[in-house]
Amino acid sequence: MFEIIPNWHPMFVHFTVALVCVSGVLFVLSRVVTNWRIEDQWLATAYWMLWIGALLSVGTVLAGWDAFNTVEHDTVSHGAMIEHRNLALVTFIVILIMTIWSIVQYVKEQAPSFVFLVCMILSVGMVASTAWHGAELVYRHGLGVMSLPQKADHAHEHETAGSSAQGHAETLTPEEGASTEHSH
Repeated sequence: MFEIIPNWHPMFVHFTVALVCVSGVLFVLSRVVTNWRIEDQWLATAYWMLWIGALLSVGTVLAGWDAFNTVEHDTVSHGAMIEHRNLALVTFIVILIMTIWSIVQYVKEQAPSFVFLVCMILSVGMVASTAWHGAELVYRHGLGVMSLPQKADHAHEHETAGSSAQGHAETLTPEEGASTEHSH
């Protein structure tokens, strides 16, 4: 099998986050718009997205466990990694519970209960929180990236309102109000 740099976790996690979150949105819309008719396509799509998201979350957790044990990190980022890992494991269990619950409802041809909807919304919140903590590991702590760009390695000229975007013809000097530091 070919190697994904730095690991397979980012490959799986985005599917888990997207599918579970959109599933939650579709459960809510299905309730609001169609009042949960079992033949409703939004409801059917919500179920399938949750089930596929749960299946892919198995790969997400396994790849995340591998990343937890292999990504180089320092003491500060280690604490953030532990927090993300613990939250991810609890979120994974919640996703599995919601998936089993949804399968039982589907097999019994029962409309999802209001309690199920509330739990699904809370599950989406947990997924979003776990994803946010994971993003913090990458974007705040620089984990899982080959290298971080050095600020001195990149510079470009600031444009004035009338200058061309292609040519960067005019630039402002620090005295004219341009900052020498900027973010993208």
